[in-house]
Amino acid sequence: MADDTSKTALDRKFISLEEDYELRDWTKTLGCTEQQLREAVKAVGNSASAVRQYLGKK
Repeated sequence: MADDTSKTALDRKFISLEEDYELRDWTKTLGCTEQQLREAVKAVGNSASAVRQYLGKK
């Protein structure tokens, strides 16, 4: 997903593994490593809520 500053609410609902700053911000927010984040996105997709739920179960 291309970053569009006019759609910031939509951007917070999805996790992009393509942008370094998003990796940094999401790992900090979710309290996980980059590897854990990548595994979660691979397992459940890039929905932030699905990734939160997945990481919470581990």
